[in-house]
Amino acid sequence: MPMEMGNETTVQEFILEGFPAVQHLGKVLFLVHLLAYLASMAGNAVIITITCIDSRLHTPMYFLISVFSFIECCCTTTVIPKLLVIYLLGRQTISFVACFIQFFVFVSMGASGFILLSLMSLDRYVAICKPLHYPTIMNMKTCLFLITTCFTLGFSVITVVVVKVSQLSFCGPHVIPHFFCDMAPLIHLSCSDTRSVETMTFVLGLILFSTSLIITIIAYSNIVVTIIRLPSAKERQKAFSTCSSHLIVLSLMYGSCAFIHVKPKQTNRLESNREAALVNTVVTPLLNPVIYTLRNKQVHQALREKMCRIKIS
Repeated sequence: MPMEMGNETTVQEFILEGFPAVQHLGKVLFLVHLLAYLASMAGNAVIITITCIDSRLHTPMYFLISVFSFIECCCTTTVIPKLLVIYLLGRQTISFVACFIQFFVFVSMGASGFILLSLMSLDRYVAICKPLHYPTIMNMKTCLFLITTCFTLGFSVITVVVVKVSQLSFCGPHVIPHFFCDMAPLIHLSCSDTRSVETMTFVLGLILFSTSLIITIIAYSNIVVTIIRLPSAKERQKAFSTCSSHLIVLSLMYGSCAFIHVKPKQTNRLESNREAALVNTVVTPLLNPVIYTLRNKQVHQALREKMCRIKIS
Protein backbone atom coordinates (compact mmCIF):
# COMPACT_ATOMS: atom_id res chain seq x y z
CA MET A 1 0.00 0.00 0.00
CA PRO A 2 1.28 3.52 -0.78
CA MET A 3 1.48 6.02 2.08
CA GLU A 4 1.43 9.81 1.63
CA MET A 5 4.50 11.67 2.93
CA GLY A 6 4.18 15.37 2.10
CA ASN A 7 3.85 15.63 -1.67
CA GLU A 8 5.37 12.16 -2.22
CA THR A 9 3.80 8.72 -2.05
CA THR A 10 6.03 6.08 -0.51
CA VAL A 11 5.38 2.38 -1.07
CA GLN A 12 5.07 0.46 2.20
CA GLU A 13 4.36 -2.93 0.64
CA PHE A 14 4.53 -4.61 -2.75
CA ILE A 15 2.26 -7.05 -4.56
CA LEU A 16 3.95 -10.11 -6.06
CA GLU A 17 2.16 -10.85 -9.31
CA GLY A 18 3.35 -14.47 -9.49
CA PHE A 19 2.13 -16.23 -12.64
CA PRO A 20 -1.22 -14.58 -13.45
CA ALA A 21 -1.73 -16.57 -16.68
CA VAL A 22 -2.01 -19.82 -14.70
CA GLN A 23 -3.39 -18.46 -11.43
CA HIS A 24 -6.64 -20.42 -12.01
CA LEU A 25 -4.57 -23.59 -11.52
CA GLY A 26 -3.45 -22.38 -8.10
CA LYS A 27 -4.19 -25.54 -6.10
CA VAL A 28 -2.59 -27.82 -8.70
CA LEU A 29 0.51 -25.61 -8.94
CA PHE A 30 0.63 -25.41 -5.15
CA LEU A 31 0.80 -29.21 -4.93
CA VAL A 32 3.40 -29.51 -7.72
CA HIS A 33 5.67 -26.83 -6.24
CA LEU A 34 5.19 -28.12 -2.69
CA LEU A 35 6.28 -31.62 -3.72
CA ALA A 36 9.24 -30.22 -5.66
CA TYR A 37 10.23 -28.05 -2.69
CA LEU A 38 10.00 -30.91 -0.18
CA ALA A 39 11.92 -33.24 -2.51
CA SER A 40 14.72 -30.73 -3.07
CA MET A 41 14.97 -29.93 0.64
CA ALA A 42 15.01 -33.64 1.54
CA GLY A 43 17.63 -34.45 -1.11
CA ASN A 44 19.94 -31.62 -0.09
CA ALA A 45 19.40 -32.38 3.61
CA VAL A 46 20.46 -35.99 2.97
CA ILE A 47 23.64 -34.76 1.28
CA ILE A 48 24.50 -32.48 4.19
CA THR A 49 23.67 -35.10 6.83
CA ILE A 50 25.49 -38.03 5.24
CA THR A 51 28.56 -35.86 4.63
CA CYS A 52 28.63 -34.86 8.29
CA ILE A 53 28.09 -38.30 9.84
CA ASP A 54 30.18 -40.50 7.52
CA SER A 55 33.92 -40.08 8.06
CA ARG A 56 34.73 -41.45 4.58
CA LEU A 57 33.02 -38.40 3.08
CA HIS A 58 35.07 -35.95 5.14
CA THR A 59 36.95 -34.83 2.05
CA PRO A 60 37.19 -31.39 0.41
CA MET A 61 35.00 -32.43 -2.53
CA TYR A 62 32.08 -33.59 -0.38
CA PHE A 63 32.55 -30.69 2.03
CA LEU A 64 32.16 -28.24 -0.87
CA ILE A 65 29.16 -30.16 -2.21
CA SER A 66 27.45 -30.09 1.19
CA VAL A 67 28.00 -26.33 1.44
CA PHE A 68 26.51 -25.96 -2.05
CA SER A 69 23.49 -28.00 -0.88
CA PHE A 70 23.13 -25.66 2.10
CA ILE A 71 23.13 -22.66 -0.27
CA GLU A 72 20.48 -24.34 -2.43
CA CYS A 73 18.29 -24.94 0.63
CA CYS A 74 18.61 -21.28 1.68
CA CYS A 75 17.80 -19.93 -1.80
CA THR A 76 14.79 -22.20 -2.22
CA THR A 77 13.41 -21.54 1.27
CA THR A 78 13.74 -17.79 0.75
CA VAL A 79 11.45 -17.87 -2.29
CA ILE A 80 9.22 -20.94 -2.59
CA PRO A 81 7.15 -20.73 0.66
CA LYS A 82 5.85 -17.30 -0.39
CA LEU A 83 5.04 -18.64 -3.87
CA LEU A 84 3.10 -21.49 -2.23
CA VAL A 85 1.08 -18.96 -0.22
CA ILE A 86 0.30 -17.06 -3.43
CA TYR A 87 -0.90 -20.23 -5.15
CA LEU A 88 -2.98 -21.55 -2.24
CA LEU A 89 -4.35 -18.44 -0.54
CA GLY A 90 -3.83 -15.71 -3.13
CA ARG A 91 -1.95 -13.57 -0.59
CA GLN A 92 0.35 -11.61 -2.87
CA THR A 93 1.34 -8.71 -0.61
CA ILE A 94 4.79 -8.47 0.94
CA SER A 95 6.06 -5.64 3.12
CA PHE A 96 8.86 -3.35 1.97
CA VAL A 97 11.24 -4.70 4.64
CA ALA A 98 10.36 -8.36 3.99
CA CYS A 99 10.79 -7.79 0.26
CA PHE A 100 14.31 -6.46 0.65
CA ILE A 101 15.25 -9.16 3.16
CA GLN A 102 14.12 -11.75 0.60
CA PHE A 103 16.05 -9.92 -2.11
CA PHE A 104 19.21 -9.74 0.02
CA VAL A 105 19.23 -13.37 1.19
CA PHE A 106 18.40 -14.84 -2.22
CA VAL A 107 20.89 -12.79 -4.25
CA SER A 108 23.66 -13.07 -1.61
CA MET A 109 23.34 -16.83 -1.48
CA GLY A 110 23.18 -16.95 -5.27
CA ALA A 111 26.37 -14.91 -5.59
CA SER A 112 28.11 -17.10 -3.01
CA GLY A 113 26.93 -20.16 -4.94
CA PHE A 114 28.57 -18.93 -8.13
CA ILE A 115 31.86 -18.32 -6.35
CA LEU A 116 31.58 -21.77 -4.78
CA LEU A 117 31.06 -23.39 -8.19
CA SER A 118 34.37 -21.93 -9.37
CA LEU A 119 36.06 -23.24 -6.20
CA MET A 120 34.63 -26.68 -6.93
CA SER A 121 36.14 -26.47 -10.41
CA LEU A 122 39.53 -25.70 -8.85
CA ASP A 123 39.09 -28.66 -6.50
CA ARG A 124 38.51 -30.98 -9.48
CA TYR A 125 41.49 -29.40 -11.27
CA VAL A 126 43.85 -30.13 -8.38
CA ALA A 127 42.42 -33.65 -7.91
CA ILE A 128 42.89 -34.62 -11.57
CA CYS A 129 45.85 -32.52 -12.70
CA LYS A 130 47.87 -32.50 -9.45
CA PRO A 131 46.82 -35.75 -7.72
CA LEU A 132 50.05 -36.18 -5.73
CA HIS A 133 49.75 -32.68 -4.27
CA TYR A 134 45.98 -32.83 -3.69
CA PRO A 135 46.09 -33.85 0.02
CA THR A 136 48.53 -31.01 0.74
CA ILE A 137 46.81 -28.30 -1.28
CA MET A 138 43.14 -29.15 -0.64
CA ASN A 139 43.10 -29.90 3.07
CA MET A 140 40.20 -28.98 5.35
CA LYS A 141 41.94 -25.82 6.57
CA THR A 142 42.19 -24.60 2.98
CA CYS A 143 38.55 -25.53 2.40
CA LEU A 144 37.37 -23.55 5.41
CA PHE A 145 39.36 -20.54 4.23
CA LEU A 146 37.89 -20.81 0.72
CA ILE A 147 34.33 -21.16 2.03
CA THR A 148 34.77 -18.16 4.33
CA THR A 149 36.14 -16.13 1.43
CA CYS A 150 33.28 -17.30 -0.77
CA PHE A 151 30.55 -16.08 1.60
CA THR A 152 32.44 -12.90 2.50
CA LEU A 153 32.79 -11.88 -1.15
CA GLY A 154 29.23 -12.88 -2.04
CA PHE A 155 27.59 -11.04 0.85
CA SER A 156 29.88 -7.99 0.57
CA VAL A 157 29.14 -7.42 -3.11
CA ILE A 158 25.41 -7.94 -2.74
CA THR A 159 25.18 -5.76 0.38
CA VAL A 160 26.39 -2.82 -1.70
CA VAL A 161 23.77 -3.58 -4.37
CA VAL A 162 20.87 -4.04 -1.92
CA VAL A 163 21.71 -0.85 -0.03
CA LYS A 164 21.79 1.13 -3.28
CA VAL A 165 18.49 -0.33 -4.50
CA SER A 166 16.79 0.22 -1.11
CA GLN A 167 17.76 3.91 -1.24
CA LEU A 168 15.75 4.39 -4.45
CA SER A 169 12.32 6.04 -4.23
CA PHE A 170 9.30 3.77 -4.67
CA CYS A 171 6.22 5.92 -5.12
CA GLY A 172 4.00 3.63 -7.19
CA PRO A 173 3.06 1.42 -8.93
CA HIS A 174 3.81 -1.31 -6.40
CA VAL A 175 3.02 -4.50 -8.37
CA ILE A 176 6.14 -6.62 -8.92
CA PRO A 177 5.79 -8.67 -12.15
CA HIS A 178 7.59 -11.61 -10.58
CA PHE A 179 7.03 -14.30 -7.94
CA PHE A 180 9.69 -12.91 -5.58
CA CYS A 181 11.57 -9.68 -4.92
CA ASP A 182 14.37 -9.75 -7.47
CA MET A 183 16.66 -6.92 -8.55
CA ALA A 184 15.36 -6.20 -12.06
CA PRO A 185 11.64 -5.76 -11.21
CA LEU A 186 12.47 -3.68 -8.13
CA ILE A 187 14.64 -1.29 -10.14
CA HIS A 188 11.93 -1.19 -12.81
CA LEU A 189 9.34 -0.04 -10.23
CA SER A 190 11.46 2.80 -8.84
CA CYS A 191 10.47 6.37 -9.66
CA SER A 192 14.09 7.54 -9.14
CA ASP A 193 16.76 7.90 -11.80
CA THR A 194 18.07 4.33 -11.79
CA ARG A 195 20.80 4.63 -14.43
CA SER A 196 23.69 4.73 -11.95
CA VAL A 197 22.27 1.83 -9.92
CA GLU A 198 21.65 -0.24 -13.07
CA THR A 199 25.17 0.41 -14.29
CA MET A 200 26.70 -0.47 -10.92
CA THR A 201 24.70 -3.69 -10.54
CA PHE A 202 25.44 -4.67 -14.13
CA VAL A 203 29.19 -4.11 -13.69
CA LEU A 204 29.35 -5.94 -10.33
CA GLY A 205 27.25 -8.82 -11.68
CA LEU A 206 29.36 -9.05 -14.83
CA ILE A 207 32.61 -9.09 -12.80
CA LEU A 208 31.27 -11.80 -10.48
CA PHE A 209 29.83 -13.89 -13.30
CA SER A 210 32.77 -13.55 -15.69
CA THR A 211 35.41 -14.15 -12.99
CA SER A 212 33.66 -17.34 -11.87
CA LEU A 213 33.22 -18.44 -15.49
CA ILE A 214 36.85 -17.72 -16.46
CA ILE A 215 38.17 -19.67 -13.45
CA THR A 216 35.88 -22.57 -14.37
CA ILE A 217 36.90 -22.53 -18.05
CA ILE A 218 40.63 -22.43 -17.22
CA ALA A 219 40.25 -25.26 -14.69
CA TYR A 220 38.29 -27.49 -17.05
CA SER A 221 40.55 -26.73 -20.01
CA ASN A 222 43.46 -28.13 -18.01
CA ILE A 223 41.31 -31.05 -16.84
CA VAL A 224 40.39 -31.98 -20.42
CA VAL A 225 44.02 -31.84 -21.53
CA THR A 226 45.06 -34.03 -18.59
CA ILE A 227 42.26 -36.56 -19.20
CA ILE A 228 43.15 -36.85 -22.91
CA ARG A 229 46.76 -37.65 -21.97
CA LEU A 230 45.79 -40.50 -19.62
CA PRO A 231 47.08 -43.82 -21.00
CA SER A 232 43.98 -46.03 -20.67
CA ALA A 233 40.33 -45.56 -21.60
CA LYS A 234 39.28 -46.78 -18.16
CA GLU A 235 41.32 -44.06 -16.45
CA ARG A 236 39.90 -41.43 -18.79
CA GLN A 237 36.35 -42.57 -18.11
CA LYS A 238 36.90 -42.57 -14.34
CA ALA A 239 38.44 -39.09 -14.41
CA PHE A 240 35.64 -37.70 -16.57
CA SER A 241 32.92 -39.27 -14.40
CA THR A 242 34.16 -37.26 -11.40
CA CYS A 243 33.48 -34.04 -13.35
CA SER A 244 30.34 -34.88 -15.35
CA SER A 245 27.85 -34.05 -12.59
CA HIS A 246 29.58 -30.76 -11.85
CA LEU A 247 29.46 -29.83 -15.54
CA ILE A 248 25.69 -30.47 -15.69
CA VAL A 249 25.09 -28.24 -12.65
CA LEU A 250 27.38 -25.57 -14.11
CA SER A 251 25.40 -25.59 -17.37
CA LEU A 252 22.08 -25.17 -15.54
CA MET A 253 23.34 -22.39 -13.26
CA TYR A 254 25.32 -20.38 -15.79
CA GLY A 255 22.72 -20.76 -18.53
CA SER A 256 19.71 -19.58 -16.53
CA CYS A 257 21.56 -16.82 -14.68
CA ALA A 258 23.18 -15.47 -17.84
CA PHE A 259 19.73 -15.25 -19.36
CA ILE A 260 18.36 -13.36 -16.33
CA HIS A 261 21.15 -11.05 -15.21
CA VAL A 262 23.91 -10.40 -17.70
CA LYS A 263 22.30 -7.53 -19.58
CA PRO A 264 22.03 -3.86 -18.58
CA LYS A 265 18.35 -3.44 -19.58
CA GLN A 266 15.89 -6.04 -18.39
CA THR A 267 12.62 -4.09 -18.38
CA ASN A 268 11.27 -5.63 -21.60
CA ARG A 269 12.08 -9.22 -20.62
CA LEU A 270 10.66 -9.54 -17.11
CA GLU A 271 8.11 -12.12 -18.26
CA SER A 272 10.78 -14.46 -19.66
CA ASN A 273 12.95 -13.81 -16.61
CA ARG A 274 10.22 -15.29 -14.42
CA GLU A 275 10.39 -18.66 -16.15
CA ALA A 276 14.21 -18.69 -16.03
CA ALA A 277 14.14 -17.79 -12.33
CA LEU A 278 11.72 -20.66 -11.72
CA VAL A 279 14.34 -23.04 -13.13
CA ASN A 280 16.90 -21.71 -10.64
CA THR A 281 14.58 -21.81 -7.62
CA VAL A 282 12.63 -25.04 -8.23
CA VAL A 283 14.11 -27.26 -10.95
CA THR A 284 17.86 -26.89 -10.30
CA PRO A 285 17.68 -27.46 -6.50
CA LEU A 286 15.51 -30.52 -7.20
CA LEU A 287 17.92 -32.01 -9.74
CA ASN A 288 21.19 -31.18 -7.98
CA PRO A 289 21.00 -33.89 -5.28
CA VAL A 290 20.33 -36.51 -7.96
CA ILE A 291 22.86 -35.47 -10.62
CA TYR A 292 25.53 -34.28 -8.21
CA THR A 293 25.79 -36.64 -5.28
CA LEU A 294 23.06 -39.23 -4.86
CA ARG A 295 24.30 -41.11 -7.94
CA ASN A 296 27.78 -41.31 -6.43
CA LYS A 297 28.89 -44.81 -5.40
CA GLN A 298 30.50 -43.62 -2.17
CA VAL A 299 27.33 -41.83 -1.12
CA HIS A 300 25.21 -44.85 -2.09
CA GLN A 301 27.37 -47.09 0.06
CA ALA A 302 27.27 -44.67 2.99
CA LEU A 303 23.48 -44.37 2.74
CA ARG A 304 23.00 -48.14 2.56
CA GLU A 305 25.16 -48.68 5.65
CA LYS A 306 23.35 -45.99 7.63
CA MET A 307 19.95 -47.39 6.64
CA CYS A 308 21.02 -50.91 7.64
CA ARG A 309 22.18 -49.63 11.05
CA ILE A 310 18.83 -47.87 11.55
CA LYS A 311 16.91 -51.08 10.68
CA ILE A 312 19.08 -53.18 13.02
CA SER A 313 18.68 -50.76 15.91
